[in-house]
Amino acid sequence: MLNPEYLISFAVASLVIAVAPGPSNAFLMAQTFTNGKSAGLQSALGFALGGVVHTLFAVIGLSAILKASETAYSTVQYLGAAYLAYLGIMTLKDTLASQSSNDQQDEQVDTTKPNKNVTFQAMMTEVLNPKVALFFIAFIPQFVDTSLDASTTLQLAIFGLLYPILAFPIDCAYVYGGDKIAGYFRAHPQAPIWIDRISGAIFIALAINLLL
Repeated sequence: MLNPEYLISFAVASLVIAVAPGPSNAFLMAQTFTNGKSAGLQSALGFALGGVVHTLFAVIGLSAILKASETAYSTVQYLGAAYLAYLGIMTLKDTLASQSSNDQQDEQVDTTKPNKNVTFQAMMTEVLNPKVALFFIAFIPQFVDTSLDASTTLQLAIFGLLYPILAFPIDCAYVYGGDKIAGYFRAHPQAPIWIDRISGAIFIALAINLLL
C-alpha cells in the first residue's frame, strides 16, 4: 500500500523531528513540572490527538487554505498565541493563590493538583498552531508515491496518522525525564510555587514565540 523506502524515510525523519526540542516539548515539561507525570502524559496524548486533527484538516484541504490565505493563517496564529498566553496567566494566578494560602497556614503545597482539561489544552495548543498545519502540508506530501495504486488522499491520511503515533513515545520519554527532575524540586515545600511560576512564564514565552 505504501512505498517501503518512503515509509522508512518518513519514520526516521519523524523520529528526528519529534526528538528535537520545540514548543510541544516545552509544554510537556511545563505540565509535568506543575502537575506531575500524569498531567505530562495527558499532554502527550493531547498532542497526539492534535496530530490526528491536523491530518484530517490536511486531507480535506483546510491546511492548504491556511497556507494560501494570509488572513486565515494570522487568525489561527493569534488564536493559538492567545490560548497559550491564557494558560500562562492562569498558571501564574494560581501561584498567587497558593502563596496567599501558605501565608495563612503552614502546610505543604500540593504539587499534584488535578486538572481534567490537560489533554484538551494540549490538543488545542497543537490544533491552533498554524506552523503544525504547514508542517503537515510541507512534510507529509514528500512521501506520497503517485505510482502506487493507493490514492494520494489515502497515503496522506496514513502518513499523517503515523506521525503522532511515532511521536507519542518520544513525548512520553520527555515526560518521564521531566518528572525525575521535578521530583527533586518537589521535595522542598516552596519549590512548587516557583515551578508554577516558571511554567506560567513558559506558556507566555511560547505564545510570544508563536507570534514571532
